[in-house]
Amino acid sequence: MTVPRLTTALTGPLQELESHILKATTDIEHWLRLQWQEHAAPFYASVDLRNAGFKLAPVDTNLFPGGFNNLNPDFHPLCVQAAMAAIEKACPDARAIALVPENHTRNQFYLQNVEKLARILRHAGVEVRIGSLLPEITAVTDIELTNGTTLRLEPLKREGSRVKVGDMDPCVVLLNNDLSAGVPAILQGLEQTVLPPLHAGWATRRKSKHFAAYDDVTKDFARMIGIDPWLINPYFERCGKINFHERKGEECLEGYVSEILGDIRKKYTEYGVTEDPFVIVKADAGTYGMGIMTVKDPAEVKSLNRKQRNKMAVGKEGLAVNDVIVQEGVYTFENVGDAIAEPVVYMIDHFVVGGFYRVHTERGKDQNLNAPGMQFVPLAFAEPCSSPNPGDPGCPPNRFYSYGVIARLALLAAAIELERMETPEPVLVP
Repeated sequence: MTVPRLTTALTGPLQELESHILKATTDIEHWLRLQWQEHAAPFYASVDLRNAGFKLAPVDTNLFPGGFNNLNPDFHPLCVQAAMAAIEKACPDARAIALVPENHTRNQFYLQNVEKLARILRHAGVEVRIGSLLPEITAVTDIELTNGTTLRLEPLKREGSRVKVGDMDPCVVLLNNDLSAGVPAILQGLEQTVLPPLHAGWATRRKSKHFAAYDDVTKDFARMIGIDPWLINPYFERCGKINFHERKGEECLEGYVSEILGDIRKKYTEYGVTEDPFVIVKADAGTYGMGIMTVKDPAEVKSLNRKQRNKMAVGKEGLAVNDVIVQEGVYTFENVGDAIAEPVVYMIDHFVVGGFYRVHTERGKDQNLNAPGMQFVPLAFAEPCSSPNPGDPGCPPNRFYSYGVIARLALLAAAIELERMETPEPVLVP
């Protein structure tokens, strides 16, 4: 299995960090092979990266990726090969998979993602039917998509300790639903393999736990290749029991913001970085870029207006935000045209299968780009390549290799994170 080769034009030579990674390619790949013998990779994942030149780090890891439609179609075969490996691990004699999506029946882009994911799985040699959790889906429902394809939804039904879609009795239930609102009763106590596991959903998973695992991974990795782990790892702290509406917990939040800004300032001085430090405050659970703000001064925490507090107080599915993570902000100095950009790397099993740039014309280099108005630019690959050329540090394929390394570190952290979680009592959907 190979790492795709990037051909998108990027200006400027690779920075010192990326050059260091390239020189250690053999050691890195050997180390990762050993890690995957000890830890089971999640079925799939996407990782949001930020490249500040002096620092390259993940800022979010999604275990229910929803952007397969944004990947370059030329690398569909690579996705299929990786899916074959993942399916064989989950169920060696698999013939059928039930794919359970989010309830976004009006979001054309998300539905195109589901169609693309189903196509990848079918080409991997299994029957795939899409089992919807929506109560209004009571029969076969075909949805015409704007890209010319058709998506067929069917009701997911429970029979004993198994779920079925129509007359199909699947070996694997693959979730593309992050369970933010809790685990539906229909998915609990199944004898079938459910991937990712139910406790990987945002009803129980926390970003602070993920980055704690990532912190451990990067310490070992940095020691192995001889770098400062800060160069690939953002500082963070968790602040619980906050209530933005009632202005409770502000002292806790302000204190952590001040502490992390101070730590960043020391590192910036050490490395001669002249930019202003900043942190990102975001919900400790959830996706879709909700409940996120950029902070450069601790005083900003107490000066939030009502509109800003309301925005921070609610996450996906309208759930209240009471726990936040204060994370070191990582600049992105990449652009696509006139738009600020950040790379998003996609993996199936432990293989990199592609990625894209998330771009935003109205956001700055120190802001969250996962917001309304964002666009996606597929990374253009010339050919698969897992052998970057350290003798040519300025070529784009080498830059994408570095992206793939950091993304796989985040994937390894997710594997360890899930291992550490005791399977909790499921949070029920009302």
